[in-house]
Amino acid sequence: MWLHAVSVGEVLSAVELMKQLRATQPSAPLYVSTTTLTGRAVAEDKLRDMAAGIFYLPIDYGFAVRRVLRAIRPNVVVILETEIWPVLFRTVTRTGCALLIVNGRISDRAWPRYRRMRWFFRHVLELPRQISVQTEGDRERYLGTGAPEEKVIVGGNLKYDAAPSAAPAPFEVQADLVWIAASTTAPAGPGDVDEDDAVIAAFRQLAPYFPGLLLILVPRKPERFDGAARKLEAAGIPFVRRSEIAGPAEPPVLLLDTLGELNSVFPVADVVFMGGTMANRGGHNILEPAAAGKPIIIGPHMENFAAIASEFRAAGAVVEITEPADLAAAVRGLLLDPGGRAELGSRARELAEAKRGATKRAAEAIIDARDLALPRFYGRGAAYPVLAPLALLWKAGNHWKQRRDFATARSLSTAVISVGGIGMGGAGKTPIALYIAKRLASAGLRPAILTRGYGRKASSRALLVPAGRQVSVDQTGDEAQIFVREGYADTGISPDRFDAGRRLENLTHPDIFILDDGFQHRRLRRDCDIVLIDSLDPFAGGALFPAGRLREPLTALARADAFVLTRSEPGREYRAIRRVLARYNPQAPVFHSRAHPTGWVNYATGEPARVDGGPVVAFCGIGNPHSFWQTLGDLNVKPAFAWTFDDHHTYTTRELQRLAAQARDSGAAFLLTTRKDSFNLPPNAAEIAGSVSILWLDIDAQVFEEEEFSRFISDVSAKC
Repeated sequence: MWLHAVSVGEVLSAVELMKQLRATQPSAPLYVSTTTLTGRAVAEDKLRDMAAGIFYLPIDYGFAVRRVLRAIRPNVVVILETEIWPVLFRTVTRTGCALLIVNGRISDRAWPRYRRMRWFFRHVLELPRQISVQTEGDRERYLGTGAPEEKVIVGGNLKYDAAPSAAPAPFEVQADLVWIAASTTAPAGPGDVDEDDAVIAAFRQLAPYFPGLLLILVPRKPERFDGAARKLEAAGIPFVRRSEIAGPAEPPVLLLDTLGELNSVFPVADVVFMGGTMANRGGHNILEPAAAGKPIIIGPHMENFAAIASEFRAAGAVVEITEPADLAAAVRGLLLDPGGRAELGSRARELAEAKRGATKRAAEAIIDARDLALPRFYGRGAAYPVLAPLALLWKAGNHWKQRRDFATARSLSTAVISVGGIGMGGAGKTPIALYIAKRLASAGLRPAILTRGYGRKASSRALLVPAGRQVSVDQTGDEAQIFVREGYADTGISPDRFDAGRRLENLTHPDIFILDDGFQHRRLRRDCDIVLIDSLDPFAGGALFPAGRLREPLTALARADAFVLTRSEPGREYRAIRRVLARYNPQAPVFHSRAHPTGWVNYATGEPARVDGGPVVAFCGIGNPHSFWQTLGDLNVKPAFAWTFDDHHTYTTRELQRLAAQARDSGAAFLLTTRKDSFNLPPNAAEIAGSVSILWLDIDAQVFEEEEFSRFISDVSAKC
């Protein structure tokens, strides 16, 4: 899931939303983009433990957006508040991702511009699946901008769900009374108010009457920190910077010149003045101090938060002033009236709590949209018009070959279960074939695996390896070597799987065969076809090779006896994928699986190993490299560099030297890779890597419906 939060306010709105998404979708990577420097800094501080990655929004050109989409592969893209990027919106929807606008609003200042450009925005606003806005007024403005009526709903304001900070203030406060001037801003134009000047002037009036008063001055933007310090010096007011504080904060003034700490400081306040409301800036969010139960003073400008301000005024939950000269009197009145402060803060808290629930609704909508999305990250490109006719030729040739193969297919004396896919590239076939072999062996049967042995350097003649016997990777190829090393099944390796199977029948007398990558190997009859669907890339771009990566049309799914959605997330329904499968084959059961990491293994010693918290470099050459990167993310391993090679890539000494040098340059002690890649390294790989240890990840397949799947396999073997 990719959430875009333009700046600080949107990032803070995203905190609770991401917590709920993480709670309900713990396996789903969450990515966050921002536009501003301060937004990025706050996101790094507040969201780094929940986000798989934080980055700047790409420039609004197709090539840049497509590169990000292919890198992180989201199912849903969520735009917080008011960010409308035409190319981003169009590219996201073209790839099949769900696009949502959440917490949408159109401010008074922006509304005339949006209305004038309705002719442009109405085409862009047709693209999101749903537009959830804060108020009925925002809904009318989106409709007036051209958004389709059926897509715009009033979902409430996420900012009402911003919980008061549970963490203590990041510094100790020793003061009788505390006044926070939060998010003060510069003048919007000539003749406007400089809020730092107004706050400093009010404090000079109050200080003689309240010697124990601590002012915490919080400029809105980092570039104003030094200016605020100069103004305090010019006014002769002693102060200390938060970045330089050595002990407790004491009167008279603390200049909060850090980012992301304001919410945790609100609980120590006695009075809060919300900046951005005196200057003509449209106001700032008052819900954080309200959630902390603090009395709030605002100026006349709350245009960007008009609905919130109106509700607080109606409930008597805020003090409103019109001029800078009124600020000192308003603060003084609250400081002298503890009961009034408590009552005002209580009203503010009750109002904030009564409006909660928008985050829960938004999270449910995002999860629902994600499950209904069917992304295609490598779909039709510029070459499609040329490749499409070639795909028709491929389809015709495949149809002819299929009829020929089915007519001449030969049968073994032993039952055959095929495990394969419909697209090119890895779908997790090897782990599932091993999973089935292990289950059959544990049931007292003798399974055998028939595989092509891609990448063999030895003779292409059939190689028969009884369970438990070891042969070199040059004789088997990388994937077949995994079957041999595991030792659960006899292994027959040959392009002619019938010949290998017949030889194994004479040599080891297996009870059942597992045909690896066999859905298109129609020359051998089988008793059951299990088709694997990669949930990260379910239908290989949706087009036949070479226009896409489908080996056969989707109508071939009708031949399947069962489907397994590999690389699945626990608890996710995958309704969009299941609908496609049901369209072509409503009878076949659907199971879900994922790769379950069992531990790291040291390439040099073959012993178990651990990856510590230091930097690492990762590389792989497998059919779907994104699955390896996601598995690393699930293990909370974030490589400093990650390199992708072609499937079945044979690594040269020079390539490994470069990988090891890059690891050393980045301070990494480990090169991480897959088990399959470990077989394709040079024979002296450990020596070449030198001080950098090579570790490969051992994995097992985990089928969520374990009992049902085992029963399905047992029924197949029993019938045969």
